[in-house]
Amino acid sequence: MVYNWAKYIQTKLYPASCVLCGAAGDLELDLCRPCRQELPHNRCCCPRCALPLPPSAFPETSCGSCQRQQPVFQRSLCPYLYHAPLDWLIGGLKFNGRLLYARLLGELLGDFVAQQSTTLPDLLIPVPLHRSRLRQRGYNQALEIARPLARRFKIPIEYQACVRQRETAPQAELERATRQTNMRGAFRLTGEIKARHVAIVDDVVTTGATVSELARTLRKAGVKQMEVWAVARTP
Repeated sequence: MVYNWAKYIQTKLYPASCVLCGAAGDLELDLCRPCRQELPHNRCCCPRCALPLPPSAFPETSCGSCQRQQPVFQRSLCPYLYHAPLDWLIGGLKFNGRLLYARLLGELLGDFVAQQSTTLPDLLIPVPLHRSRLRQRGYNQALEIARPLARRFKIPIEYQACVRQRETAPQAELERATRQTNMRGAFRLTGEIKARHVAIVDDVVTTGATVSELARTLRKAGVKQMEVWAVARTP
């Protein structure tokens, strides 16, 4: 109820406008209906890692990688592909300080999560940034995306019990074969995590190496059920 009233007041004081074309926003989002309809949806994908699959794939078919070795997490919810204009929105948030985009991306992800027949997790865990990158950027984009999700679903956020202890090279700059080793041992627990069902929140899943390593770290803390919530998935 409080969340709905806050959204109502915000809408009246600051009417939504599309961040892509400047038209009036649709459904209280900073995105108009035509621009939203043109977003690159990840409709046919692996239920475990959200890797895009051919349209001819059977529903709920896992990709070859997940069939060979199942991820630590049980499923991934990634509604969009990392194509234009999603890459522009995420890049604007990540590298240009456009925090307004975090609310939009979080709302879009929340709409997709709400459509799923699912039991909501007990805790949201944004993928941590290394302290040096956090100082440089000034904020963690995964945490900013998680905030509207937490408000909407009334799920607490935990961002202090696990830290990134190694300053890893950006995954997007590496060859696929080196991304797994790049993330090995990247995270460390610094506190107790009492929840048994958590959602790892991120902006983009590239190969899944980052969220997989974080999931392995959380499993050591006793977390039994894990899923990944990310705005986009790289094909």
